[in-house]
Amino acid sequence: MLTELKPPKLLATLGPRLPQRPWSDALCAALTLARATGQLDADFSFLEGRSLRILVEDLGARATLRYVDGRFRPGDSDAPADVSFRASTADYLKLLRRIEDPDTLFFQRKLRIEGDTELGLHLKNLLDSVEPPAWLQRLLA
Repeated sequence: MLTELKPPKLLATLGPRLPQRPWSDALCAALTLARATGQLDADFSFLEGRSLRILVEDLGARATLRYVDGRFRPGDSDAPADVSFRASTADYLKLLRRIEDPDTLFFQRKLRIEGDTELGLHLKNLLDSVEPPAWLQRLLA
């Protein structure tokens, strides 16, 4: 069950000590691929020049992105982000699998938005409106 999903203890211990750049690179690559293949057809222009951070608390993972000239780029993990999303692995998987919606997790304080809340809510609503691709739904099933 997803509520009991915990990362392996070794990964949870090492995660905060690992370089953060690979998390950012991987997320940028995934978003770029999803946009290039038409699986993420959304207007992200409201993010132009802004930075976004995704924190996976139980892994100690931190992915920082910037949106520049219509493209996602890795951001500086040490610099403050305009907006940050913070949740556990299990809660992010619930969002991806559509088991929970972001509002429910937000009001349960399992998904936290920090920084520019208006930007965060705009992004949360946009992502909630995007249907995950079929291959991702099969992978997560």
